[in-house]
Amino acid sequence: MDLSYTVRRSEKRKKLTITVERDRTIVVHAPSHASDEAIERIVESKKLWIFEKSNHKQKYRELPHPPGKELVSGESALYLGRQYRIEIVRDDSKEIKFAHGFMIPASHVNQRKDAMRDWYIARAREKILPRVEHHARNLGVEFKQAKIVDSRYRWGSCTLKDNVNFNWRLIKAPMFVIDYVIVHELAHLIEANHTADFWNIVKTQTPTMDNARLWLKENGQILEEDI
Repeated sequence: MDLSYTVRRSEKRKKLTITVERDRTIVVHAPSHASDEAIERIVESKKLWIFEKSNHKQKYRELPHPPGKELVSGESALYLGRQYRIEIVRDDSKEIKFAHGFMIPASHVNQRKDAMRDWYIARAREKILPRVEHHARNLGVEFKQAKIVDSRYRWGSCTLKDNVNFNWRLIKAPMFVIDYVIVHELAHLIEANHTADFWNIVKTQTPTMDNARLWLKENGQILEEDI
């Protein structure tokens, strides 16, 4: 079995780790001094694990972004872990309104999904980014920039330049799940790898970590829908 993988080196990294992304691409995170030969040997020794991981039936599905539902009156859309009724309204407003449900102007007839996506992104910036500041203070870490992004296969990421990014689709999840993802990424500023120390940091900061991980496992596919 031939493996194609991407190598990402960092001076901060002390150990080599391998991750299989949600699109089944293989990424090797290596210290800057690691040679290509050493990396190849380790990847070769982990072939069976990589094969099993990339063929996981629950985590890696064939439709990473199902088409979602029709945005019509009587349907519902997810927001902060709850389903809210959609109503198509006839008024002069060009903005979606939210008050115990989504009120979408009829003028958006051909752009309803784009309008909903923009609404979700705006809410994600409004609600998620302040939580990043809050958890960073509690953890005693500093990040350079926090952004809401359109990431196809990750709920969040922590870059080598100490930036943290979060998928806008997270705004559909309950706040305890959002908090878990935020803390998970910020904890990488303390411990780059998923070591026992790393998970202790995350669980201390978010005691509901196990429930959050279970929620994402059971509902991640719903979050990945277009809307």
